[in-house]
Amino acid sequence: MRREIETRLDRIEADNGVRLLLAIESGSRAWGFPSPDSDYDVRFLYVRPQDWYLSLALGRDVIETPIEDEIDLNGWDVRKALVLLLKSNAVVSEWIESPIRYQPDDPFVCAIGQAGCGSVARWWGCGAGEEVFLRAASCAGDPCDPAEPGIAPAVNLQALVAASDLPSALVEQINALVEAKARTNERANGARLPEIDALIRSELDRAGELPARKLRDRFVDRADQLFLELTNT
Repeated sequence: MRREIETRLDRIEADNGVRLLLAIESGSRAWGFPSPDSDYDVRFLYVRPQDWYLSLALGRDVIETPIEDEIDLNGWDVRKALVLLLKSNAVVSEWIESPIRYQPDDPFVCAIGQAGCGSVARWWGCGAGEEVFLRAASCAGDPCDPAEPGIAPAVNLQALVAASDLPSALVEQINALVEAKARTNERANGARLPEIDALIRSELDRAGELPARKLRDRFVDRADQLFLELTNT
């Protein structure tokens, strides 16, 4: 499957005249709790030739492909990604922090992290499924350190739990939940766990009390500089 994904990424570059900067796995596989029938949620960032950005009528800033053979492959233009990062977009930040890479990162990606452009003010956003809510709650309980704006919570749920101070009984329940999901399909329903429900409610309620960091001018300036350097090469 990895070879097939890499082949499709090469085709994306050739067919669209772009250069990939980042190609990673997102979704449940990167989060550490896939089901046997989970899709491969491949996400990427790309840059186009300089002339494309100088046009008065910019084209689409995303590349989307239909899901084929469990591979869901989509990507964003780097300009779109930078604008969203500066708005504290958690999706782009998660892509950058993904533990599953399909190709080596372009040096640009490292430069983003070093500049602090990828820091986020809030990491919690919930989707369907108890595991996704649980991961969001874990992020809320492990927010970015204001003193270290480039350090983000781990993408992987197990790593988040390991870094927490949760009671051992609750950790066991979380591990059991992950193991159960690994044995069932995406549409299966399991019994609710009151202790985990309580953790989710308490952490997401507490998240609203944490201060949002203001965007620093130096982040904007550095992002502009990185974008100009990238599109001039």
